[in-house]
Amino acid sequence: MSKPSRQVLDLSIGARVMYGGRLFEIRGVEDYKTVIGQDLVTGNFKVLQVDDLAPVEPELGSFEELEEINELDLEAARFRLEAIRPLLHRATGRKEVERRAREMEVHFTTLYRWLRRYEAVGTLEALLPRKRGRRRGEKRLPLEVESIIEQVIEEVYLTRQRAPVQKVVLEVRRRCLNAGLEPPHANTIRSRVHAIHPRERLRRRGRRKEAEERYRPAPGSFPGADYPFAYVQIDHTPVDIVLVDDEHRLPIGRPWVTLAMDVYSRAVAGFHVSFDAPSVTSVALCVAHSVLPKEDWLTSRGLGSLEWPVCGLMDTIHVDNGPEFRSSTFRDACAMHGIHLEYRPVRQPRFGGHIERMLGTLLKEIHDLPGTTFSSVQERGEYQSDKHAVMTLGEFEAWLATLICKVYHKRVHSSIGMPPLKKWEIGVFGADGDDGRGLPRLPNDRETFLLDFLPRYQRTIQPNGVTIDGLSYYADVLRPWIGAQDPDHPKTKRKFSFRRDPRDISLVWFFDPELRQHFRVPFANQALPPMSLWEYQKARDRAREEGMSSVDERRILDSLEELRERTRESATRTRKARRSLQRSRDHRARAATIERRPAEAEVANQAPEVDDDIFQVDEPLGVIE
Repeated sequence: MSKPSRQVLDLSIGARVMYGGRLFEIRGVEDYKTVIGQDLVTGNFKVLQVDDLAPVEPELGSFEELEEINELDLEAARFRLEAIRPLLHRATGRKEVERRAREMEVHFTTLYRWLRRYEAVGTLEALLPRKRGRRRGEKRLPLEVESIIEQVIEEVYLTRQRAPVQKVVLEVRRRCLNAGLEPPHANTIRSRVHAIHPRERLRRRGRRKEAEERYRPAPGSFPGADYPFAYVQIDHTPVDIVLVDDEHRLPIGRPWVTLAMDVYSRAVAGFHVSFDAPSVTSVALCVAHSVLPKEDWLTSRGLGSLEWPVCGLMDTIHVDNGPEFRSSTFRDACAMHGIHLEYRPVRQPRFGGHIERMLGTLLKEIHDLPGTTFSSVQERGEYQSDKHAVMTLGEFEAWLATLICKVYHKRVHSSIGMPPLKKWEIGVFGADGDDGRGLPRLPNDRETFLLDFLPRYQRTIQPNGVTIDGLSYYADVLRPWIGAQDPDHPKTKRKFSFRRDPRDISLVWFFDPELRQHFRVPFANQALPPMSLWEYQKARDRAREEGMSSVDERRILDSLEELRERTRESATRTRKARRSLQRSRDHRARAATIERRPAEAEVANQAPEVDDDIFQVDEPLGVIE
């Protein structure tokens, strides 16, 4: 596996890129696939293919795994990113930088330095402190210190007196010393203060009217969504249709869809469809689908003729307060890739209305499909959804992609007065004399991007490998680290970072702290077949029900094979069994996407081509509400 990287490919006008080993500066954008570059050595202009561009190699240290970054360093980097965020991706003068520096209470030359470092790489790693060494095990502040910070912010900062942040820093330091506690770094305190939503900050500091005027969204508007991917909203919903399994074409139930929408253009950024309920994994796969280019994904599903150019790194992800969005894995991965995570205010549904309205629009289209459950029992009437169900999960996924690309993106949207795809193109390329934002930034290393969002584990390495959830994994790459001691705490076993895709837990990704890269580590017991996490949990529960005091891998294998055999035998008889079997097939087929780029996946398993006659769209259709 190649060296991992979180470096970003910046495709904006004026950005510098590598092409064929030479340094170019982007001078113009032809279309989604090509840009005009100027060779900085010869001065010649050349048409460059985006797929052949690479970032300029930055002067950064080695790759950092998220678990290895000290919490204090991470807090400092987050503070620096919030300080420069209003200045990113646009021309800024010295007065504007100095004004922002005063607001954040740092020197303007320091702000310039942070800005240059971040724009060279595009991820949070560029802003990690370089001087202070990492202190292992020091991941979070003591609860007593956190409590003091919260109290001081509440009593000193969020008042009508409008005390400066520096006063908060000094008061926290005073109270910590009086309590015999080590005061936190000033940047940690500033980070906590600037994490407060501006609306709340203004309201509590005696500027309620300004807060309401600035942050109460008018119907059809969203503050700050002024360009493509400024804000992306994500939400889940069960889909109003019963699907069938691949083998017997018999009904197995309703799927879930996790969907992302660009608020500026109302375009669909990406989605993930599964029979599993919403989770950290479904959110991660939806984000990855939204950020990464979709050409290979469409081709692998027999949909290569569809146009879906919406992709790139978003500035902000706006979500509700569900646990899958508040997991440390999701929050840290967003932070590391420079994505600001913003939560919808509690009991204020107007802040999430855009994504909910769009989901409602798509669900209405589904009501025309065979097997629909409609939106209510009354609406369904005597219609028998199971009897009329005909579509598999793969076919429904292809149908949904076709609906998005051929219908939804090309209809006039009532809130923006044009089709979403047209609005996206205006935001990217510009129109009527207004410059667009240019092509979106992209992760240079797609595998690392997805790995950062997958569930992670910290484990010691024993002679038999590493154990996660009672399952052992082993590969020779682990051998040098067997029984390793923590370098900062010699009497403690060292913990290492592992990541795992819940859809296929037959392997984990191990991060070697010396080689600074990820390696695949399979089951130690090669007799164990590929399985999803939910299959394993079911097999383990089955074994325990049989009265075994300890459950080993042999028993798990026996239970798993028994469950699968029973599922196969009953697949033609019961809906629940068919659903279980289909989930197993679906997980194994889709989990392979992380092991190789979509273009390398076998086309033999792609979904059938959707009949184009269903969606003949030559002109914008109707109006989307």
